Amino acid sequence: MSFPIFKPNQALDSTDFKLGTVLLINKPLKWTSFDVVNKIRFRLKHLLKVKKIKVGHSGTLDPLATGLLILCTGKATKSINNLQGLDKVYSGTFHLGATTPSYDKETDPDKHFDTNHITPELIEQVRQYFVGNIEQFPPMYSAIKVDGQPLYRKARKGIMVELKPRPVTIHEFEILSVEMPTVAFRVKCSKGTYIRSLAYDFGKALNSGAYLSSLVREKIDHYNLEDAWDVEELAALLEQATQ
Repeated sequence: MSFPIFKPNQALDSTDFKLGTVLLINKPLKWTSFDVVNKIRFRLKHLLKVKKIKVGHSGTLDPLATGLLILCTGKATKSINNLQGLDKVYSGTFHLGATTPSYDKETDPDKHFDTNHITPELIEQVRQYFVGNIEQFPPMYSAIKVDGQPLYRKARKGIMVELKPRPVTIHEFEILSVEMPTVAFRVKCSKGTYIRSLAYDFGKALNSGAYLSSLVREKIDHYNLEDAWDVEELAALLEQATQ
């Protein structure tokens, strides 16, 4: 069963959030995915005058990433597993010459590397290694659970866990620009791909280091960021409808 998408500029009274609706949200920087869910759930409960309503998201975005987050309400939450399995498109930047424990800017650089040998030709050569079916080690700073606890909690306590590589598919990997030490890229990938791990592995393959310095999720299959709500605008619309 497919559920309607509630898009910006659409009439609110035409939407049945209890029956099931899909919401496309542009997740702000430094918000967690659950911050977005909680904000919209709170407004919907107020609007519908109910104590509970199901609201869930179909794939976590890290706090330092922005872009497309799909929320489902009501019976549409049953389609979350299917949405999680869809291919995704990201754009962003790698910072070459250093690594961080989190593989992004959440933590400070812990190691620095030479970049004098890196040329556009070497970057293009290495890019090709990461197209197709590859294996990745997930970052220690991730939401994957081990012994019932997210890895990032263990990492923040200095507890290291031995991880196993996971198969993923990089359908497309394009280098958009190189302005050392910054490399801009665009990636189309399968479910389960960690772009932070791609950054780390990319730097290592260059005989240097790299971390993810920015990330935007542009697409999830046919769902586009350009059709997404600003979360504060949606929350304000739902709040105004209660007055």
